[in-house]
Formats: sequence, C-alpha cells, structure tokens
Amino acid sequence: MSDSTTQTTVDPFLVTKGFYESLPQMPVEEYPGTDAYIDDVYRDPSGSSLWSGYFKLNNTEAPLDYLYTYDEMKVVLEGTFKLYNPDTGQTAYAGPKDAIFFPKGSRIIFSTEDEYALAFYARCEDLPA
Repeated sequence: MSDSTTQTTVDPFLVTKGFYESLPQMPVEEYPGTDAYIDDVYRDPSGSSLWSGYFKLNNTEAPLDYLYTYDEMKVVLEGTFKLYNPDTGQTAYAGPKDAIFFPKGSRIIFSTEDEYALAFYARCEDLPA
C-alpha cells in the first residue's frame, strides 16, 4: 500500500498592515483643487491582472473629476462618497460597507460632505502580451 500525497507549490498569501495611512496625493496639476490620495497595495501580484489599493478623498470645495479607463470595484470603509456621472446624470451616495462598480469609460465626479471618505478598490488591468 503506497501513500501518494500531491503537494502543490503556490506563492504565499500577503498581508499588508496600515498601508492606507500614508497614501501619496493625486497630482494637483491633473486634479486641481482636490485633496485626494491613492495607491496600489498590490499591483499584479504573482503576474495576476488584478490590482488593488486604497482611495481617500478629503472634503474640499473642488470635487475630483475622474475618467475610468478600466473596470473597477470599490468598497467604502469610512465616510460617504457622493458620486455623480455628468455624462448620464446619475447621482448616488455610497457609505461604509457599500460596494460600487465603475464600468470602463465612466466619468465620475467624487466628493464627500464628511471630513474624508476612504475606500478599498480592486481593478483588472490589461497586461502586455
């Protein structure tokens, strides 16, 4: 009687603590008047096309006008985002534990009436062939 055990080699899972605490500011030249911060925690780990990170928006007079060149999902962690698509007229509010999907090509005007709003996002990027 033989005992054959198949063992699979996989990359270790990753845990990153406190990443959202030191996000870099989005370029003021590109997004004037806004106070927004974003960074990828994991950019295509192990060759995956999945990217993820945090987005923080502070309350200012100027909203953030952003055009999505990829599909993205966000989950709001803190605060509430006001979302407005000027191309369709759609407006919605998303607060803690709400999930949001932005299809590629969406133009979204982000603002918050809170001191700030924080979200975690995941998106799929096309990898070069």
